[in-house]
Amino acid sequence: MTVRPLREALIDVEAIEHNVRHLRRLVQTEIIAVVKADGYGHGAVRAATAALSGGATRLGVADIAEAVALRRAGITAPIVAWLHAPGADFREAAEHGVELGISSFAQLQAAAAAASVGRSVGVHLKVETGLGRNGVEPREWQRVCAEAARLERIGQLRVIGVFSHLSNTSIEDDRAALARFHDALAEASAAGVHPPLRHIAASNAAIALPETRLNCVRLGLAIYGLSPLPGRSSADLGLLPAMTLRTSVAAVRRVPAGQGVSYGYTHRTASETTLALVPLGYADGVPRQASGRGPVVIGGRRFTVSGRIAMDQFVVDVGDADVSIGDEVVLFGDPTLGFPAAADWGDAADTIDYEIVTRIGPRVHRTAVSSEMTGGLR
Repeated sequence: MTVRPLREALIDVEAIEHNVRHLRRLVQTEIIAVVKADGYGHGAVRAATAALSGGATRLGVADIAEAVALRRAGITAPIVAWLHAPGADFREAAEHGVELGISSFAQLQAAAAAASVGRSVGVHLKVETGLGRNGVEPREWQRVCAEAARLERIGQLRVIGVFSHLSNTSIEDDRAALARFHDALAEASAAGVHPPLRHIAASNAAIALPETRLNCVRLGLAIYGLSPLPGRSSADLGLLPAMTLRTSVAAVRRVPAGQGVSYGYTHRTASETTLALVPLGYADGVPRQASGRGPVVIGGRRFTVSGRIAMDQFVVDVGDADVSIGDEVVLFGDPTLGFPAAADWGDAADTIDYEIVTRIGPRVHRTAVSSEMTGGLR
């Protein structure tokens, strides 16, 4: 008899591959598959492998440690890392052939210092176009570009890309940022910087605003089958959610009317009823903010979390439904199969689905599956 893990996230690697292939047909340009934060909680190595199989040509991560971990796992595709600690030493990145996102003159100098004889360092210059985060400030842009061109001429750097980020606030805001980006590209060209890649669009703009696709896009959320667009589901976009979070009912008890449930008794039973105990909690990434609101499916029926979500468990008031110990509980998965979406948990916790999948903790066992292996789950 096979015993399931107490807490399990099924990761459909074929769904990730499908999503990248589908998006590649849509955007008709090069794809950087973003696998930061352990592949948005799906597992960075498996997500990267599936994305590359689906047609992505490069990978994106937040920091160098994430990139080096992929290299040590045997991934040889180009990888760019764009968020660095103050005073970061880029020698390890250079040794592993990791491309660097550059957001300041100091970072540019540090990247050049990591070069060695016969080994230049690949960089993507980031320009600030209005998001107010990292990126070279407009008043420094010409100086950075001039120095990057010089360092490229003497063989210390290779300027592979120029990039930025969009706010996704509105079409007007994103088009304004895109216009600033085009101005920055013109200034870079005048300074002698002619990068093969230009990328500003992430999943939202890559799908919804075609003029932002340029010749490269960075796709994160969408490759995991989640919709980046308000009001449009994953199914609307032809995407397959890759993560199904599930467990089994750990205990069942029949209780009278007036029974308090979980800490603080924020839920009391209205009549005699059955309570099912679900062994997942906020230590596993289930948001406590979704207490009393988070949806689950047990035995094909949808219920709502009753009372507060605790560190390791929560309770569901299932009324008179026939629920037994060991019954499967699905918190989220593919809504076309009748499961709640990660976005439903985002709504319940007043957050977004990005956070829901990314925050799933290390106690949850990730099981890689294919669409054919998931049976009734796909």
